[in-house]
Amino acid sequence: MYQAVPDEMIALAITAPGGPEVLVSQQVPVPKPGPGEVLVKVAFAGVNRPDVLQRQGLYPAPPDASPLLGLEISGIVVARGEGADSLQEGARVCALVAGGGYAEYCIADAGQCLPIPDSLPLDQAAALPETLFTVWHNVFDRGWAMEGETMLVHGGTSGIGTMAIMLGKLFGLKVIVTCGSEAKCQRAREIGADLAINYKDADFVEEVARMTGGKGVNLVLDMISGDYVPRNLKCLAEDGRHVTIAVLGGAKAQINMAVVMSRRYVLTGSTLRPRPASFKRLLAQEIASQVWPMVESGDLRPVMDACFPLAQAGEAHRRMEAGDHVGKIVLEV
Repeated sequence: MYQAVPDEMIALAITAPGGPEVLVSQQVPVPKPGPGEVLVKVAFAGVNRPDVLQRQGLYPAPPDASPLLGLEISGIVVARGEGADSLQEGARVCALVAGGGYAEYCIADAGQCLPIPDSLPLDQAAALPETLFTVWHNVFDRGWAMEGETMLVHGGTSGIGTMAIMLGKLFGLKVIVTCGSEAKCQRAREIGADLAINYKDADFVEEVARMTGGKGVNLVLDMISGDYVPRNLKCLAEDGRHVTIAVLGGAKAQINMAVVMSRRYVLTGSTLRPRPASFKRLLAQEIASQVWPMVESGDLRPVMDACFPLAQAGEAHRRMEAGDHVGKIVLEV
């Protein structure tokens, strides 16, 4: 045992679906790692849009997941379950988890943990897994992005958006983003976006056509859905791919399937949290091989917005819901 693990811990629980005020501090039992799992003493936990939706009662946790919020963590391994031999107690790790991050201790699948290099601060490590797993899988695995192609990303200064910009540029893509203000467009350009469109002042369909000389983009990473989908399709070049990862603008879209056929579009999308651990382990292996060397070298770092104490998670949620953040919000545990 690396260090004594208490029987109880402080965690932020949801008293009932509602606003940020429903997040309250409680004493709860420390979970015990099962086969293939480790117990992590949490240093920092990332705050993500699904946390807000779950708090509102709109995104229930999977049946086998912790009811606590928190989908990514950084910290120290303090206990191991049977078969979790790939990690030693005392190891610094960040991990994608199915819930439970808003707490002093959290269970993580050993195969979904990534080693934290000495050069990477723990707060930044906690800001990586959710966006990195999501963007890598959807842009490169599902979206088949290739060097030299052009990608359109909505919400360019969100956690997902900033990660998409940085990963896109590291792998040779041209990245166009949309943002809700000129200040955010400027920040997106500073982060690495080739072009940024203020969607409140300009029609992004017309701007994409102008910016690409009428050719369109090869890939759209869409977090809005709803009535954005037919507009997104107008931005796509022939053989373009449309990848949906959230439905913030509504789940239903009306599109012309004749256009999809004639221009040979691919429409796809995914959700990450409900996927089985076996899939996430494979994704972690792919990221460890293809992306993690860039983290170790310092070439990839998350864009950090704000850090709140765990007890002020409600304030962190308010900041995310206000839409003023640029990059990632984390909680210090």
